[in-house]
Amino acid sequence: MLSNQPVSSTTAWSSAATDTDFWTMLAHTLLPSYVNTCRWFAGKARQQTGFSVQTIHSLDLPDGDLAFLLILEASYADGVPENYLLPVSFLTKPDAAVRADIPEKGRIGELTLDGQRGLLIDAIYDERFREVLFTAIYQNQTIAQPNGQLNFHRGKGLEEGDDKLSSQVLPVDSSNSAMTFGDKYFLKLYRKLFEETNPEVDMVAFLTDESNFTHIPAFGGSIIWKQPNRADVTLGMIQRMVPNDKDSWMQTGDYLNDFLYGVPQRMFAIREDVFDKVELLGKRTGEMHCALYKPSRDGIPTDTAFAPEPFTDEYRTFLIKRFEDLLERRYALLIDNYTKLDPLAQRLAWVFMEAKEMIETFIADFRTRPLDSLRIRIHGDYHLGQVLATSSDFVIIDFEGEPESTISERKIKHSPLKDVAGMIRSYHYAVSAKLFNSTETDNIDPDHLQRVSDRWFYLIRDTFLDAYLDVFGAPHPLFKNNSEINFLLLIYLLEKAVYELGYEISYRPAWVKIPLKGIIDVVREIEKIRLSDGHSVHDVPMLQTGLLQTKGV
Repeated sequence: MLSNQPVSSTTAWSSAATDTDFWTMLAHTLLPSYVNTCRWFAGKARQQTGFSVQTIHSLDLPDGDLAFLLILEASYADGVPENYLLPVSFLTKPDAAVRADIPEKGRIGELTLDGQRGLLIDAIYDERFREVLFTAIYQNQTIAQPNGQLNFHRGKGLEEGDDKLSSQVLPVDSSNSAMTFGDKYFLKLYRKLFEETNPEVDMVAFLTDESNFTHIPAFGGSIIWKQPNRADVTLGMIQRMVPNDKDSWMQTGDYLNDFLYGVPQRMFAIREDVFDKVELLGKRTGEMHCALYKPSRDGIPTDTAFAPEPFTDEYRTFLIKRFEDLLERRYALLIDNYTKLDPLAQRLAWVFMEAKEMIETFIADFRTRPLDSLRIRIHGDYHLGQVLATSSDFVIIDFEGEPESTISERKIKHSPLKDVAGMIRSYHYAVSAKLFNSTETDNIDPDHLQRVSDRWFYLIRDTFLDAYLDVFGAPHPLFKNNSEINFLLLIYLLEKAVYELGYEISYRPAWVKIPLKGIIDVVREIEKIRLSDGHSVHDVPMLQTGLLQTKGV
């Protein structure tokens, strides 16, 4: 959004890179109001104390002009500052025809530089800038800068002969910016920056360049800022575009519409092709994890970032602490909001709270139980919305990891069963949301709906899990045996459902029963382990399932 304040400087655009006073002036005038209108700026709700341009990278445009990649620091009254990427270019009066194509959200403000008036814009809306980025990646360029260098790396997914392609900015507002080239490639420019390489770039590059797994948008290249004695910073990544009908959440919703139709007539029917799709997704998930499992071979070590690791004490301590903190916050939130819940959710909440000691004992068991399974890099935020459905297959996308985790945490290796747990929880959400939030089921007893929902979910869950495990065969180093598979899957399922609980209590109280039911399912399985495990703690109360019973059921 344009600033109403006229801004001018005696500095010429061609020499602006070295004029710190000019950028300080912009950081106090045009940039704050503009950045606060941008979808990618995450600091809107925080008390801001100012912006400053920390680093300026220069890029030569094809016509001899310049564009700058600004590393903009946002400071706050509380907490650490954040760094954002803001590319800028300057359009002068002769560029009137070009200016007309710049959308309002790309216009930073009117500016007069060295007597020449023009428009300062976000450079992603400048076709010259987009061309420079793509060409630099295609040619594997390294461009020296006063503060390090920009490395443009080309991956296997960028084909020969594609050096000159038309481009456009996708109109979707998100936490990053997206550009397309020739309707064949997709360039994501990361806006919020971290002093580490982006996990998505690491993962997609590894899967494309180091494996035969093709069910991702192939890695076309990356833009990395390298500095002496500092960690690399990822600025962007290019991938192949994938034609798709919809994501798997929408596809599953379509299948559930057919299932939903029969529920009021007390008909239970699942089309055979639903099982085929679920089996295929289980298979593709297993193949992805097989591709990520790269032990050293013939004495040649694997990149340490992807080498398999055991369940160390350090990892167990990390996971347990995160889980215990999460659990404590969720119990408090549930107690504070108990009266807002519907009767079914209240009964589930009681069972969950009564099972607190059993859950704590289960977590303590994780600390000491011998585990010979291995950990690897995983997707990290795996659910139906992260899988695109093509005409006959699936493509897995978005490897950035858990949005609320730090970059370092997103790179921690887990059992691949953490991804499996994410997908199982996603299927549970799909059926529960459909059955409990449809007008067709308004007059059906909630307990009956729960039983119908459970039957669909258990069939789909087992179909997915069986197909997934069939990919590995037995034994496999990632999974020592069935006992460890069951135990670890319960750990990750419980963590995921407890995490979901917080969001639903805060924003969708009507949906609280969904994660609560997921928690109760896990606790039932924990109880089975207790009953069959000679090391179980006998003075821990059993699960109070009688609380779930209602009159007439």
